[in-house]
Amino acid sequence: MASPICDLATKAALRVGNALLKFISPNDAGITGGHQCGYYLPKAIWEMYADFGPVKGRNDEAAVTVNWQEDQLVTDSRVKWYGRGTRSEYRLTRFGKGFPFLTPESVGDLLVLIPETHQGFRAYILDNDEDIEDIQAALGVEVTGFWAAFSHGRPRVETEGQCMERRFRHFVESLEDFPTGNAFSQETLQALSECVEDFNRLNADKTLVRCMEAEYKLYRLAERQICQSEIVRVFKDVDDFLATASSIMNRRKSRAGRSLENHFDYLLTRAEIPHVARPSTVDGKPDIIIPSVQAYEDHRYPLNKLFMVGVKTTCKDRWRQVLNEAKRVREKHILTTQPGISKRQLNDMKEDGVQLIVPQSAHKHYPPNSHMRILEVEQFIELVRRRLA
Repeated sequence: MASPICDLATKAALRVGNALLKFISPNDAGITGGHQCGYYLPKAIWEMYADFGPVKGRNDEAAVTVNWQEDQLVTDSRVKWYGRGTRSEYRLTRFGKGFPFLTPESVGDLLVLIPETHQGFRAYILDNDEDIEDIQAALGVEVTGFWAAFSHGRPRVETEGQCMERRFRHFVESLEDFPTGNAFSQETLQALSECVEDFNRLNADKTLVRCMEAEYKLYRLAERQICQSEIVRVFKDVDDFLATASSIMNRRKSRAGRSLENHFDYLLTRAEIPHVARPSTVDGKPDIIIPSVQAYEDHRYPLNKLFMVGVKTTCKDRWRQVLNEAKRVREKHILTTQPGISKRQLNDMKEDGVQLIVPQSAHKHYPPNSHMRILEVEQFIELVRRRLA
């Protein structure tokens, strides 16, 4: 169930029609050693939050009042454009001493920035997995990379290449009900293989990111096709409306997790690594067991050749769930696409024997100098190959 702050953020975004969702990075929090300060704002949507465009060779700024967490705190801040020298970026800066939402512990939290005008913003910080999933589902956006936008009352959808567009529209045009998650993933893989040059030669990290982004776009097309009549009909009462909205949101959340599981399953299969996805006979119901259930249940099988992988789109809170899964496996692995969590949480994971696997492109958003060495997807695959050899 969403928290009161999440509900307020969602209502404000829907009312205003514009919102930026971004995970707070170590760079935002000033713990990477760089000269940057404040929240990075994507240049691609500058019209949402600024009156001045990104002009190379000059710096600009404007005053803005930011209301945080629904009147818990108000700051007199600045939207700044840095265009001189090698810099080319917007940032939201100046929050005053003791500002609580840009600390090392904030890394991995979700910033929801809602520009009511170019002079006045509302901002919300969501710091648990349930809230992060709920607001994405409610707005119909998915932060598969570093940020996403809810623009003019609609999710910002990037244009697809003509080939991908043709494949996806052909897939959804006759749909009357939602196909299985496996069907979405399979169509995504087939479309990428057909339309993306050298797709099958991409490394595991790039493949996973491409698959996740492409399947999300396919799902959005299918959702528009299938849910249109359901949305425009006359609802019997408020309960009917809420039940319909709840069904749509829950479907969006479950799809994201299954998509990540399916594409990781594909990568392991492509790498010829024996594994079982979602085994039903292992304690705790882990997402992935390597190499097999039989090996896990054979107490003579070497423990260093057993792997358990929990697959979680976000893991700020839920990482502890894997501690009770596949108890014979001493070192647990978690695959996540969440771009950044705090140094303290990484150290807690390390102490409890949990190892993170994160696509290479998201590594820059994790705090440096933690006790944990975060694995790339390709590095994990190579580790498993060496152990099983």
